[in-house]
Amino acid sequence: MEDERPWGPPWRPDRRTGRFTSGEYRRHRRVGVGAAVIAGFFQVVGANNAFSDGGVYRPMTFWVYALLLVGPAALLGRWRFPVTAFAVSALASLGFATFSAPRWTIAVAPGIALFNLARLGRARSAIASAAVAYVAYFVTCWVFADRLGLPAGAHADLASLVLLAVGMAVLIFLGGAAKVRGEHMAEMMKVRAERARAKAEQERRQASEERLRMARELHDVLGHHLSLINVQAGVGLHLMDSRPEQAREALTAIKTASSEALREVRAVLDVMRAEGEAAPRQPSLGLSRLDELTADAGLPISTKVTGAPRVLPPEVDRAAYRIVQEALTNVRKHAGPGATASVAVDYLPTALHLAIRNEGAFVDSGAPSAEGTGIGGMRERAQSLGGSVEAGPVEGGFLVSVLLPTPDNEHDPDGGRAG
Repeated sequence: MEDERPWGPPWRPDRRTGRFTSGEYRRHRRVGVGAAVIAGFFQVVGANNAFSDGGVYRPMTFWVYALLLVGPAALLGRWRFPVTAFAVSALASLGFATFSAPRWTIAVAPGIALFNLARLGRARSAIASAAVAYVAYFVTCWVFADRLGLPAGAHADLASLVLLAVGMAVLIFLGGAAKVRGEHMAEMMKVRAERARAKAEQERRQASEERLRMARELHDVLGHHLSLINVQAGVGLHLMDSRPEQAREALTAIKTASSEALREVRAVLDVMRAEGEAAPRQPSLGLSRLDELTADAGLPISTKVTGAPRVLPPEVDRAAYRIVQEALTNVRKHAGPGATASVAVDYLPTALHLAIRNEGAFVDSGAPSAEGTGIGGMRERAQSLGGSVEAGPVEGGFLVSVLLPTPDNEHDPDGGRAG
């Protein structure tokens, strides 16, 4: 089950249950065993050295060693019961201090427990526990040492009292610093995770947009060329017997259109080309290939260009080509026999204007409309570049008017300042 607890230091238990998750508990239990072994080693070895130097005033019996190991054993539960662990280890060390000279080695276990208590963010409990333990040691080994009959060497002196106070303060400070650092690291991990999620979401969105763009490109390519092939195939069948030469021309146009369709499909799918594969050799689609588009349209088309032609941004150039292609496809689909079309390209100072108009009656009521798929695709393509598309019937035909903004660039001879 996924851990749903709030972000925080990795040693902090669940605030709702007061317990760690199974994985965290096993990890902290291993750390607790290591700390208990280290504390037990220092306290036992330190006591043996003190006994050899005459600093322990009673024989090192089984019960003395047991007293030395009580504190380290209490560290095993310091993650779940931090105050109890400190209290048990401090009482055990105080009990040994009543018949031993003051040494830091007998206070390793309570020092670790105090540091852990502060690191868990329980600063008040750490300060209060340290104060109680310090007062207990002061009263036992200083104030009432003679009344309790403690050996003279076990009496606390001023230096040991000062060092004990400083040591406790330092441990509490280090524990608090470790807590702050842990929270900072947890916050950094949270930020990194959020960034990773945001990056993954952005990549998914970009992939979705790329798939949509490819679908639109394929729609334009296939719609244009398949409608042209359909028209030419009908002409070829009609003229096969009576005018074989014109039928041959229709078949040649079908071959050319199918070849062009395959090439453009490959160009659209080129974004999926493996690394190291040769780039396409055909020129990119744009208004520079407008003559080829109108020549293969399958109906008479006149072209007019006004304004000073200039190099357009690639996305605007390609969009203009696709919009003209889709508009001519609509003419072939809906216009009747004998229909003609005109394409006007006007280079404005800061925009490109396209006007595609056909002359001729529609074969049925299925004339293109602003709600159709073709017109909708044109409008969506133009709006993605900040432009607009207006389409509707006019006297004697149908008109598609497109306005695409062209950002100022070094190729604009007027610098966008023309009136």
